[in-house]
Amino acid sequence: MKSVHLNKYSAFVGIDWADQKHDICVQLAESDEREFSQIGSSPESISAWLEELHLQCQGKIAIAVELKQGPIVYALQQFDYVTIFPVEPTTLARYRETFSLSAAKDDPTDAQYALELMLRYPDKVKPLELEREELRTLKRLVESRRKFVNDRRRLANRLICCLKHYYPQILELFAHRDTDLFCEFILRWPSLQFVKAAQKRTIRHFFNKRGGPCVPRTELRIQALYQARELTDDWAVLMPHQLEAMALAGQLLHLSKAIRIYDKEVKALFNTMPDAELFGSLPGAGACLAPRLLVAFGEKRERFSSAEDVQQLAGIAPVTQRSGKKCWVHFRWQCSKFVRQSFVEWAEKSVNYSTWACAYYQRSRAAGKPHQVAVRALAFKWIRVLYRCWKSHTLYDEERYVQQLQLRGSPLVTG
Repeated sequence: MKSVHLNKYSAFVGIDWADQKHDICVQLAESDEREFSQIGSSPESISAWLEELHLQCQGKIAIAVELKQGPIVYALQQFDYVTIFPVEPTTLARYRETFSLSAAKDDPTDAQYALELMLRYPDKVKPLELEREELRTLKRLVESRRKFVNDRRRLANRLICCLKHYYPQILELFAHRDTDLFCEFILRWPSLQFVKAAQKRTIRHFFNKRGGPCVPRTELRIQALYQARELTDDWAVLMPHQLEAMALAGQLLHLSKAIRIYDKEVKALFNTMPDAELFGSLPGAGACLAPRLLVAFGEKRERFSSAEDVQQLAGIAPVTQRSGKKCWVHFRWQCSKFVRQSFVEWAEKSVNYSTWACAYYQRSRAAGKPHQVAVRALAFKWIRVLYRCWKSHTLYDEERYVQQLQLRGSPLVTG
């Protein structure tokens, strides 16, 4: 039985998407019969199929698909008579297991199950609501940027491991091993032999022309490098590792350049957002985390009815399972990992900028909680504070919040 909310649609479709083809299950509004078919994954195939279906049903089409974003979703969004109903993959998998104890799986059947979930549970499978184009752009920018940052960390770790095999002295002279300065030094002098063959004034000029905090340590670095002893003179070790180090250093330089381009685009777009000032006022958020927190909340105030909704979305709120006399509280696995990472990283940063956050973290650590547990607990509290600010369009004020804690006699400010 279809819900009254679905009465405006003339056709209902379930799609099981794949890379090369999509399996389709179609049910017209005035019929209980279902028709199965298969279409290609190309934009032309999707467009031709939808136009034919629209001519047949002469109305709006509701489509259930196991995605919130992706090629098939982007293709369907172009048609104003199509409404997309995202189905959670885990929900679909559990629904399938209900009717197939053998765990058998078939693409047309999955398309039918997606269709059934949309029709039977409209209060659970809700239509996809798009945010403003600017906000969706910002979301993809910050997510892509974070992936490049992860790639940079991975390559930096590989570079460190490589240098330990033949050039360990250089690691003692640079505190940060993913900077342009470090990578350019490796490309210029990929081993200790190259350093000792160079003139001191050349190395001195390399550091001094870049300025900054590296200048005062230039002479110490030069002296240490000239006095250093090679770990090995085995060419079978030196040559392959030199090539690997130079390749990794080159990739790191390109990644760092790409990240700076992202930073520029994110900053420009973030500053145009109505809530930019609100999220920019958060202690420790800075230029990187403030945009990520903004896209986590979005701009639609009706999206969340309470701070608990945000905590659950972010995976910060724990999950409680009860059965008889047993009760188990555990980490939340099903959530947006990127959103959780954004809140946890911000909570960790806020310890250095907020007095009450620092006090809360220290009390948690003193109580024996590990660092990550203490930071997640702090993020849990921060979400409640930020939710109130976001809901009321109010900038966060550290002094005002501390005063409220004092009025309530909170141990975080009374000692």
